[in-house]
Amino acid sequence: MDHLLLLLPLLGLASGSIPFAQKGFWDFSMDDAQAIPPEEEEASGIFPTSGGAEAEDVYPFYPGLCPFGCHCQLRVVQCSDLGLKEVPKEISADTSLLDLQNNQITELRKDDFKGLHQLYALVLVNNKITKIHPKAFSPLHKLQKLYISKNNLVEIPPNLPSSLVELRIHDNRIKKISKDVFNGLNSMNCIEMGGNPLENSGFEPGAFDGLKLNYLRISEAKLTGVPKDLPETLHELHLDHNKIQAIELEDLIRYSKLYRLGLGHNNIRMIENGSLSFLPILRELHLDHNKLSRVPSGLPDLRFLQVVYLHSNNITKIGVNDFCPIGFGVKRASYHGISLFGNPVPYWEVQPATFRCATDRLAIQFGNYKK
Repeated sequence: MDHLLLLLPLLGLASGSIPFAQKGFWDFSMDDAQAIPPEEEEASGIFPTSGGAEAEDVYPFYPGLCPFGCHCQLRVVQCSDLGLKEVPKEISADTSLLDLQNNQITELRKDDFKGLHQLYALVLVNNKITKIHPKAFSPLHKLQKLYISKNNLVEIPPNLPSSLVELRIHDNRIKKISKDVFNGLNSMNCIEMGGNPLENSGFEPGAFDGLKLNYLRISEAKLTGVPKDLPETLHELHLDHNKIQAIELEDLIRYSKLYRLGLGHNNIRMIENGSLSFLPILRELHLDHNKLSRVPSGLPDLRFLQVVYLHSNNITKIGVNDFCPIGFGVKRASYHGISLFGNPVPYWEVQPATFRCATDRLAIQFGNYKK
C-alpha cells in the first residue's frame, strides 16, 4: 500500500512537443488532475471513483484473486516485466487498471478480457502483439485509456470500445488508417500514433470522420505533407520528425482551433503566404530544424502567439516587422519565447524594435551559427 501511494503523485501531463516516451509504470497518463479524481470528470485520471467514499471502501484489497506473480491492490493489477506470453487468468472483475507492459504477449484472444467490465485503463506497451481478435475488447464497456505502443501491429485494432478517450499506439508497424476504424468513438479526444511508417497515401479518405479529437500526434512517420481531413476540432497537432517539404495555402485551412502546432525536424523550405492566417488562436508554433531561409510571413497577425521555435534553419535576415504588428494594442499576448539560434543571421544587424512585443529580452534566444 505504501509503495503504491508513493507512486500516485507521479501521474501527470505528457503532452509536450517531444515524442512521447514511456519510462515507467506510472509514466503514461496525459492527465493534469488529482491522483484519484471523481468519476464524473471523464478521462481526468487513471482511477475513476464515485467520490465521497473512503479509500478503503472504494478500493478494497483483493482477498486472494490475483494472477501468479502479479501485484494486486487498489483495483490495480500489475503484471509487468514477468515474461508473460499471454494475458493471465484470474483477474478480479472489479479491476480498474491492468498493467501488462514489458512482457512477451503476441496475441489478444477473444476471451482474454472476459468479465472485466470495470476496466478503465489497459497497458500493453512493449510486448510482441501481432494479432488482436475482433472481439477481444468487447467486454471493456468502460475502457477509456488503451496504451498498446511498441508492439508489432500493422493496423489499428478493429472494434475499439466506444468509451475510449485516449489511444496510444505509437511505435508499431502501421502503414494504413482505414476509413471505418474509428467509427463510433465519439468520446475519443487523444490519439498518439507516431513512430509508425505512415505515408500520406496511407490515410483513407474519411478515416477521421466523426472524431472530435483535441490532440493528435503523427510524429516520426514518413509524411511528405500535412495530412488532409484531420479532425477540425484539434487543439494540438504534432507532425514533427517527418519529411514535410512545404506548407501550402490550404494545408491548415481546417484547423482554426489549434493552440499548438509542431512541425519541427522536417524539410520545410517554404510556407506559403497566408497559410498561417487560418490559425487565429495559435499560441505555440514549432518550426525548428527545417530549411527555412526567412521568417514565415503572417506571424504579426497571430495575436495570441507566444512561442515560436525557428532555431536551426537557414534564416539569413530578420526584418523589424517579422514578429510584431505595427501599432500598439493589436497583439493580445506578448511573446515569451522566440528561438533563433543556429541560423546564419548577422544578429548585430537585427534592430531592437523587432522584438517590441516580447515580454523582455530574455525571451529571445540568439546564438552562434556553426556550419
